[in-house]
Amino acid sequence: MSIRTHDSRRGVLAGAAGSRELLRFSLRRERFTLPAWLLGVGVLLAMQSVSSQRFYDTPAKLANLREMMGANATAVALGGPIRLLDTIGGEVLFEIFAYLAIVVALMNMFLVGRHTRSDEEAGRDELIRSARVGRRAPALAALALAAVADLAVLVLVFVVAVATGLPVHGSLLFAVAIAGVGLTFASITTLAVQVFENPRSVYGSVTLLLAAAYVLRAIGDVGNGALSWATPLGWGQRSYPYVVDRWWPVSLFLVASLILLAIAFALLDRRDFGAGLLSYGTGPAEASWALGSPLGLAWRLQRGSWTGWSVGVFGLGAAYGSFAESIADYLADNPEIAAFLPGGAADAVDSYLALSVSMTALLAAAYGITAVLRARGEETAGYSESILAAPVARTRWLASHVTIALVGAALVAAMGGLGIGSAHALTVGDWTQVPRMTAAAAVYWPAVWSIAAVAVLGFGWFPRAAAASVWTYFAYCVVALLFTDSFDLPGWFATASPFEHTPQVPLDDVTATAMVGIGGAAAVAALAGFAGFGRRDTGY
Repeated sequence: MSIRTHDSRRGVLAGAAGSRELLRFSLRRERFTLPAWLLGVGVLLAMQSVSSQRFYDTPAKLANLREMMGANATAVALGGPIRLLDTIGGEVLFEIFAYLAIVVALMNMFLVGRHTRSDEEAGRDELIRSARVGRRAPALAALALAAVADLAVLVLVFVVAVATGLPVHGSLLFAVAIAGVGLTFASITTLAVQVFENPRSVYGSVTLLLAAAYVLRAIGDVGNGALSWATPLGWGQRSYPYVVDRWWPVSLFLVASLILLAIAFALLDRRDFGAGLLSYGTGPAEASWALGSPLGLAWRLQRGSWTGWSVGVFGLGAAYGSFAESIADYLADNPEIAAFLPGGAADAVDSYLALSVSMTALLAAAYGITAVLRARGEETAGYSESILAAPVARTRWLASHVTIALVGAALVAAMGGLGIGSAHALTVGDWTQVPRMTAAAAVYWPAVWSIAAVAVLGFGWFPRAAAASVWTYFAYCVVALLFTDSFDLPGWFATASPFEHTPQVPLDDVTATAMVGIGGAAAVAALAGFAGFGRRDTGY
């Protein structure tokens, strides 16, 4: 062995020193969040698998679905290639694959980003690397953490799919494909960490790539399929689990990951600590007048996130609205689907529109949660101390983030209604649908605010468990809204969900009593959260 080769291997080993210990530490840090991600994946898959097999229990029903979906470009864009609908297992993938892939991709993005760029920006990585830790160790530990998470996803998806009655061989390919999407986006995030200097840019760029992957896959599936091969989501679906069980496309995940990681580590070895390939300017010498208040600062911090949520919810609403006119024919061929609709098949279009508005309202509530929890992120990072050291009251600082959360969530919900109304209006030629559906979305504002208020309550009294508790409550609201009837859950199950007490417009009449009651409960929860924040130590 030459001296150069020996020195090269020693350099690689030195760069990886400490990665095993960092992996154990990372697993401990994620001991609560990682199981929550896995629980979400398992519950989504189990519900979809059981419901699909219940509704499409005969070949004739599946054939009707295939004919109906194949004639609707929007359905294909949302679901995937029609060939998946040849079998009941493929139908499950048609319904759920893209959503599971997005969840797993985001999980990998946050796992890698949190343990690399976030730690580097906050100074924790500098403290760790002052010990006998190699330059590559944090990145290697983060990738190992993502690999452990993806392996857990693989096992979980396989077990849940088989346990709910899907074929074993197709379930294994399905699980490998979902894990492959996660591995690919872990590699993309590792590369983005080397390019950008702060976590927000990393998360924004990877999320943008994920959205582009979804759009390209949708365009490809509606067209000749060529563009679908340009995205990891397309590779997974076009392995056709349960249909032909084609294994070779999953090798693309490994090839892409190896190329991305080779580039990422080449940049890591050459960039300065704390820097990225793209540097940021120093900005103006003085802040604008808009940053002269906590509210202006909160808006500056959250405007990018709000824009992304608004565009995404508007697009989803438009997709839902474009399908509304054909829902009557769809229910005629598949009457069991009426169990999902709040009004059944009696008033099919309005029933479908009510369900669509409620789903976009759920997404608006999710934005409200993230906006409120941004205050917790500012607190744990130590940024809030600089503001509170000035003559700024605690309540004023928290109120700025809560105001952005409430107003932003209301506007996100309105964008969903606007998207539904615009697409439906284009389909039927009735432009009164635009204000009608936008107003319908506004009816859900108290319910959306009440979920954000739960986040405020958690932030004020038990900040360390606030994220886990409010997302658990959000998951409960999702199940209560979408699956209470179809899964024959007891009537009292949905009582604690604000959506249960919200008029399902345009199907139901609006009553001020329900909206005032929900809004009052939200106000009480938010005020209790402010009281708790006033009593506890910051940074706790």
